[in-house]
Amino acid sequence: MKNIWNIMSKEFARFFGDKRMILMTIAPAILIYVVYTFMGTMMADVFMADEDHIPRVYAVNMSQEIAPLVRDAGFDLHDVDSGQIETVKQRIVDGEVDLLMVFPIDFDAQVEVFDIQTATVPAPNIEIYFISTEPNSAAAYWWMDAILDMYHASLVNKFDVNRDIANADMATQEDVAAMVISMMMPMLLMIFLYSGSMGLALESITGEKERGTLATLLVTPLKRRELAIGKILSLAALSFLSGSVTALATILALPNLMGGADEMVDVNIYSITDYALLALVILTTLLLMVTLISIVSAFAKTVKEAGQAQTPLMVLVMLVGVSGMFGGDMLTDTIFYIIPMFGSVNSMSGIFALNYSTMNVLIACAANLVYAGIGGFILTKMFNSEKIMFSR
Repeated sequence: MKNIWNIMSKEFARFFGDKRMILMTIAPAILIYVVYTFMGTMMADVFMADEDHIPRVYAVNMSQEIAPLVRDAGFDLHDVDSGQIETVKQRIVDGEVDLLMVFPIDFDAQVEVFDIQTATVPAPNIEIYFISTEPNSAAAYWWMDAILDMYHASLVNKFDVNRDIANADMATQEDVAAMVISMMMPMLLMIFLYSGSMGLALESITGEKERGTLATLLVTPLKRRELAIGKILSLAALSFLSGSVTALATILALPNLMGGADEMVDVNIYSITDYALLALVILTTLLLMVTLISIVSAFAKTVKEAGQAQTPLMVLVMLVGVSGMFGGDMLTDTIFYIIPMFGSVNSMSGIFALNYSTMNVLIACAANLVYAGIGGFILTKMFNSEKIMFSR
């Protein structure tokens, strides 16, 4: 243990004594917060309608039954004749008008006598013109479509749904927040954890191998097994620090990414137990990641070559991270928790969604430790190989 701790102390001293490496750890977190905030602001401007905007609607042959519903909904309604249709369409394109509705002549009378059982002609048709790339116009269309659906349902009212029930949706604000976070965070965490681990491992193993310092360590009385374990533990601890900073920045930036929806994305919905299990999953996942990256790095002769060799593993991690957005039954089936990386993503998704089995999470963590132990054994064998470790 003394030799292992000496190796870990050496790695910690190298990291914390290098201002460049510390800056490289903090800079991505700052960049993520700034980029997410900028993206959220831009998306809100591009895709969301103005909160204080009053929809401007023009109508030809406006129905006298529907007009009060439209005005009660807060629309600015104007009647125009059929000769102005093309002019109003152009004003929609120019952003001066949000919506144009064209009703058939005597629409209300046609609706009153229309019977779908005996009709020989199509039902009266309402034409609605809008521009989907303009947020205010698109929002006006969806609101108008809802109004027309409500009016259509009232014409043949055989039964009601949820009449006088204000809280039919049983989902709470916490449920919505958990769903949003669980869809995004596992993928982001896996990418950030891997990126941080890769940068540290490449420098610690391939970098020292390229400079010849690793060869010096290998010829000392230090056991190769102790060297491998010390490298893996120290890199996992430093990667955990790097990943924690980046994850914290991501969590803080999530409301900004969603256009300032603080009421939807609230990290206070999680308990201490949830955070403790998440930390355990992250730490054991980092051990496995660092082990895999170290094995790949030990084969390479230069840092550049090692970076190129990590690409397939990075793609695999990204694919596994994306799978967390489509968990479904995989969140409850124990068999999926023993799959390397995949079990970690399932655990993260379950914790973030507040829908997890503690036993399954612990199984995933235990599986990570077993796979990391196997990887550590392989790395020890590689350190014992003169051909691999002294090739430069």
